[in-house]
Amino acid sequence: MEGDAWSDLMGSLPSGTQLIHVSLRLFVALVVGGLVGLQRELTHKPAGLRTHMLLSLGTALILVTSEQAGMSKSDLSRVVQGLVTGVGFLGGGAILKLTAEREIHGLTTAAGLWVTAAAGAAAGLGRLGLAIIGVSLGLLVLAAFVKLEQRLGQHASHDATNGPSAGRQGPSGKSG
Repeated sequence: MEGDAWSDLMGSLPSGTQLIHVSLRLFVALVVGGLVGLQRELTHKPAGLRTHMLLSLGTALILVTSEQAGMSKSDLSRVVQGLVTGVGFLGGGAILKLTAEREIHGLTTAAGLWVTAAAGAAAGLGRLGLAIIGVSLGLLVLAAFVKLEQRLGQHASHDATNGPSAGRQGPSGKSG
């Protein structure tokens, strides 16, 4: 490369304190994505450790890059809107409808991807505490509420197996 092109390229690298701040943001994004991904990996879900880490890191990297490029807050807002839409498509790809079983699978995976991207966005925008709090609450939902969901699921499947309750009627006046 010519001297001017090389110095232009190297001049775009953050220096000193700025490099530390950017690196910390990206590292926190990687960690919060890894925490959600580890939980999903340990529960044998399709989107696991690497997927969540890459999603969070990628989201943070896009926002850090946009911010470093000098985008205004309204421009950053449009970047966030695009990220939310893109993650929605990614999450949509994780959802499967099993017609024979009349079940839908992957909703929690999709929601976990969305939370991971949101935490990555928070980290990318320098809101490290918010990223950590958000992921901590997300992990609480994923881990602590499994038992409650299983108990509720057992009741729902028991009701479905036994049919409608006596005396309970739908809007048409029929049971169900």
